[in-house]
This record gives sequence, C-alpha cells and structure tokens, in this order.
Amino acid sequence: MPRLTEQERQEIIRYIEADKPLPDKYRFLLFEDKRQVELVWNGKTSEVCNIVLPFQVIEQVDEPRAEGTKHSAPLFEYAGISLDSRGRQLKGWTNKLIWGDNKLILSSLKNGPLREEIEKQGGIKLIYIDPPFDVGADFSMDIEIGGDTFTKKPSILEEIAYRDTWGKGADSFIAMIYERLVLMRDLLADDGSIYVHCDWRLNSYIRLILTEVFIDLFRGEIVWKKDAVGKGAKKKAKHWPKTFDNVFCYSKSARNIFNFMPAELTEKQLAEFRYSDPDGRKFKRTTLGDYSEKSIREMEDNGLIYVSSSGQKYKKYYLDEYTIQLDSIWTDIPGFGVATSSPEILGYPTQKPEALLERIIKASSNEGDLVADFFCGSGTIAAVAEKLGRKWIVSDLGKFAIHTTRKRMIQMQRQLKAEGKDYRAFEILNLGRYERQHYIGVNPNLREVEQQRQLEEKEAAFLDLILRAYRAEKIEGFATFHGKKAGRLVAVGPVNLPVTRLFVEEVILECRQKHITRVDILGFEFEMGLFPNVLDEARAKGIDIVPKYIPAEVFDKRAVDKNQVVFHDVAFIEVKPLVKGSSVAVELTDFSVFYSQDSIANAEATLKDKGSKIVVERGQIVKVSKDAHGIVTREQLTQHWTDWIDYWAVDFDFESKREIVRVLREPERQLQIPGMEKPEQMQFPEYEEVWTGDHIFENEWQSFRTKKDRKLELMSAFHECTPGRRKLAVKVVDIFGNDTMKVIDVTVGGKR
Repeated sequence: MPRLTEQERQEIIRYIEADKPLPDKYRFLLFEDKRQVELVWNGKTSEVCNIVLPFQVIEQVDEPRAEGTKHSAPLFEYAGISLDSRGRQLKGWTNKLIWGDNKLILSSLKNGPLREEIEKQGGIKLIYIDPPFDVGADFSMDIEIGGDTFTKKPSILEEIAYRDTWGKGADSFIAMIYERLVLMRDLLADDGSIYVHCDWRLNSYIRLILTEVFIDLFRGEIVWKKDAVGKGAKKKAKHWPKTFDNVFCYSKSARNIFNFMPAELTEKQLAEFRYSDPDGRKFKRTTLGDYSEKSIREMEDNGLIYVSSSGQKYKKYYLDEYTIQLDSIWTDIPGFGVATSSPEILGYPTQKPEALLERIIKASSNEGDLVADFFCGSGTIAAVAEKLGRKWIVSDLGKFAIHTTRKRMIQMQRQLKAEGKDYRAFEILNLGRYERQHYIGVNPNLREVEQQRQLEEKEAAFLDLILRAYRAEKIEGFATFHGKKAGRLVAVGPVNLPVTRLFVEEVILECRQKHITRVDILGFEFEMGLFPNVLDEARAKGIDIVPKYIPAEVFDKRAVDKNQVVFHDVAFIEVKPLVKGSSVAVELTDFSVFYSQDSIANAEATLKDKGSKIVVERGQIVKVSKDAHGIVTREQLTQHWTDWIDYWAVDFDFESKREIVRVLREPERQLQIPGMEKPEQMQFPEYEEVWTGDHIFENEWQSFRTKKDRKLELMSAFHECTPGRRKLAVKVVDIFGNDTMKVIDVTVGGKR
C-alpha cells in the first residue's frame, strides 16, 4: 500500500466514523488499482447471476422424415441422427427454443447440467444478439384480425422487463446488457465469437461495454446500410439521416473461427478482366514488381505470364480464380422497409433479413457447429442456422416470439423435407422453477436488511392491491393463501414471474394438509405447458382449482375503485375424437377465451371525431368508431370462435414420453487412501434425472395460420395407433401467443 499523508489518514477515519463511502481517489491510493480507463454507471457490480434452474421440455417438434406409423421398429441413422421407423428423431442433439428471462437461462446454461451437453457439441461457436432498442414498442405486437390490425399491449412481465431495462434510463439498460454479455462470454467456446447488433441509439454504449467484457478481442465492426438508396428528407432537416445499423464482433480468444467471405466484383473490377487466353479464359494483367527472375521463369512455364505487343511482361490473374475479401460495409442487403413485400416478413418489429444472418453465420461458424441467440424475436437465427446445417439454441422472454419461432421452424422443417435435406428436431423448454427474484422496485443501493424490509412492505402493498381489485378479504395464517372470496381461498402469484408448477404444487400441498377444496389462483402469467395436467391432478385429490389472469387494470386506482377490473379465466378447449378401426383423428369443436384490453366504454368516451380504436373486452375484439358528427358505432371483429385460434396441434399418444429434468445432487462417497486409518469423506457433485410427473407434448400433427394463408383446418389427419386405451393431447395457441392444452382418453380398436 502506498504511503498516506497524515491528512489523508484522518480524512479516511472521518468518513468511516460518519458511515459514508470513501471518495474514488482512495480506491487507487489504498489498493493500487492500475486500470487507467474504466466504465462507471449507477449500480455497477461485478456480481453475475449464478442461479441454476432445471430446464423442462414441454414440447418436441419433428416433421417425420419417412412415412410410417409403427413405433417398435429398430432405430436407424440418418445424417448422424438416430430416428425411429416414423422418421422422428430419438437421439442426437435436439435444437432448443427456450421461453423465459435470458439472464436465468444463460446462468442455467452456463452452470447447469445442459452445459455438459453443449460442450459435447464443441461448445457454442457463435452468439448473435439483437437486443431490443431503446423503445417500449418492441413488446407490442400488431395482430391481424379480419381486415383490421389490432395492437396487443405488452404483458405485465414484459412491462416489468421494459421498466427495469429502459424505464430507469441508460443505467438500467447498461446494467442489463453488461451482466448478460459476461454470461455469454463465459458460455462461448474458446474459438467462439459474438456479434451484437445495434442502431444509433445504443452503438456507443454497446461498443464500450463489449470492449470492457472482451478486453482487446475486437474483431471488427459491420456497417449495415439497410437502404440501397437514401430516403427523401425535408429541406430543413436538422441532422444526418440514420440509415444504417452497427454490428460489433468480438471473440472469446485470439483463435476465433473466421471463414474467408468472398465479395462480388463490381462492374469496374470486372472490366479489368479484358484479356483472354486462346481458350477464352479471362484474366487481368498486373506488373511484375519485385518478382525474381527465377519466379518469372516458373510463372512462364505455368502459362501465368502475359507479354504485350511492346514486349512488356505482366502477371495474369484469372477471373475464375480471383476473389477478394468482403468489405465490412454492407450495402447489398436491403432492410424490411414499409413498402417491402419480402415473403420472409412475419410482422415482427425487430425482424432482420435472412441474408444478413446467413453471412454472419457462414463467417464465424462451420457446418455442424452450435450457434445461439438469446433475444431471438421471430427466430431468424434459428431458421438460417437450420438451413445452413448448424445446431442452435434460441430464447426470448415473450410468448409471442416463442410461438412465432415455433411456426417458422415447423415451416423450415417442411421445406427442408421437401427438398430432401437434413434437419433436426427442436424442443420448447421452460425454466422448471423460478428463483424468487424481486423486481418490484426495491432500491439495490440499500443494505441487505433495509432491502428486505422494503421488499416486505412492497409485496404487502402489492397483495393488498390485488385482493382489493378481486374483492377478496385478506386472511392470515396460511403459507400459500392470501385471501378468501365467496367460500373460495385465493392464492396470488408473483408480480414478476409466471405462476409455475412448483407454486401450484405448494398450493395443493397446503390444501391437503388443511382440507381445503375450493381455490382461485391469480397470476399475471402462467408457465407454458402448466395446464391441464396440474388441474387434473388437483381434481383427482378432491381440490377444485380455478386459475385466473390478473389484468393490467389492477394498477389503475380509478378502475379498482369503480369495480371495473375483470379477472378473466384461462381459455378452454372442446374437442371430439374420431376413431376408425386402429386410426384416430381429432376435431376441434370450440375454443373460448376471456381476455380484456381496454374497454368499449372507455374507447367511446375518449375517441375523437373521425377516430377509431380496437379493444378486447371479455373475449371479443371490437372496433369502436366515431364519425364526424360524433356518432359512435361498434363492429365486432371476432365473428367466430375460430378467429381466436392461430395454431393447434395434436399428440396422439401423450403419455409415451415422460418429462425428465436433471437436478443437482451431492452424494457422499468413501475414498480409502493408503496409509490412512479412516476413509476421508469427499463430495462429488452429480446430476440425477427426476420425472416431473408431467409428459412431453410430442407434436405429431398441426395446423396454423401464416401471413399468406389464413385458413385453418379444424380436423386433424387420421393417425394409425396400436389398439388399446390411450391419452390424446390437443394444444391450442391463440392469436396472442398464449397456449392452452386439453387431454382426453380414447380407446382405439374397440369401443370407447
């Protein structure tokens, strides 16, 4: 430690006695910190999430490669993938589509059992991310209904993500992306690279953060000019046009993968190849420069020297052998402008062209490598990776993004199958249980005791708010219940996370212990794949559980005071099984939803003349319009229950595949060391496979709407099955991206 003056010593003592932080200069004086340049922002910390949560597979999708229905035939290999007789993948890497908070996903991938599986594939060679820019609209979605477009507002979870990421200013965004970049760096293979896509709003922040995380391993900056020609601008414009994005590339180490990327020659470059051999082979000539006489003779022997009419010798460069490295300024890939009619467009606000991602994937990965995107949006990385023979992991917080990617990858499987090309199955995963994180406004700069006190106060206020809006009476003395209403106990899920299976299981356990039979569970969001299994399990134990969505209106004090807040039920499905001998099909007969977003009364009260607004009220989408004379009209856009369905799928043998998670165990083992009288106790961390009690939905038939084809089949194809009793599962995804499932019993080859 350097010598301190007496004045400095006294100053340190005064700060300590006053319980105040030391000025920054003492960090360098006391600890000899040699960093000359450092990024500092409010709340910066070196702590990185290390939570490990088990991944649960809730759905597997695999377009059959060979037609057939027998399940007992031996396995066979196809392009290195183990398949059954139907052509469905049973072994080998399965691509991952993961729903949830990417911080928890990254931490669980890095520190959990799936890391071993990733390393067996050679590790992640490439990560591409396109974090949502500094706009809340990234969580809003435009949904076509009839001839109109309805804008779906963000879910409460997405609103919280927006608030914590951008709502508190640049500090909160930097803190969010910094921690995730550290986790991504640690996940990358030693020869892996990361590409981070950003626009003018974030590029200066992103570049500095990447440099701090990846130190001096900068590998280049791509400037993507999205428009081939400049857009029109006002004559009195006050700034330069913002017509390009930046993509920064960094690597994990100095030995990153980088493949030569040839550029197309310009007309000017092509014009240089104006000479031809007698066989018509074109070349251009260049001066010999410093070539030695020996080298020139060797080139002459190989026909690589051109002699002009004046006798001057030149070296030949043949057009068919001439390549140049692609520049880092890309002007040849148009973006998705307003007038673009590309068949790729899925209506996702941050979607990027496949050609852009194809170039990046080819440059920094090889066929068979594993690539990833943890802000996947519409799933472009997954689609391009599949087409280029790469394995992939992608994730997103939004259910709509997960559903959009699911449909896109099913279409990709069908396309590759039709072309006779290889592809892999993919699975949709959840984080099996959520660590109770607290995103409800606790000051992170407080001491731990103060944080805990503030947390308890805010959670109590949150519960009071929900119970008051639900018109429930607050109760005490229960582990999972917070209120009661009309003879039913009420359990309120967390504000920041989905209601999970673990949460519901705790409710069921207390019901059985205290002989409770009627329960309402309130949640902003419910874990994908949660229902109906857990409700059937509860009913089998004599417990009637009704899950209800908490609407965003609970945060509107006026709506609560006027008793206008509606807690809507989870959607339900009606289906009809059709059996013909040993074959079975499923007909979808009804689907009911109860969503609300805004209200007709509010739209009528706030609309200006000649205006219109689309609202969702209790499961109906209605367009409210007001003409120039102030006359209000209503038009119901959802004419039939099928208007709510975007996708549905069938698993014809639902209980054939158990849902297994790998959880950590630390068994004690005896190790006898020679010369020691007693064995030494040693700990060997291991993972064990545990059945969750659920089964994986194996997607065997599906029908869904696309941007071009809005038709929907309401009866599945007939599927041949072995005779006997079985369970069929039907999954429906609505136009908002929320999934609902129903399981039914059916007897094949006999009487039902």
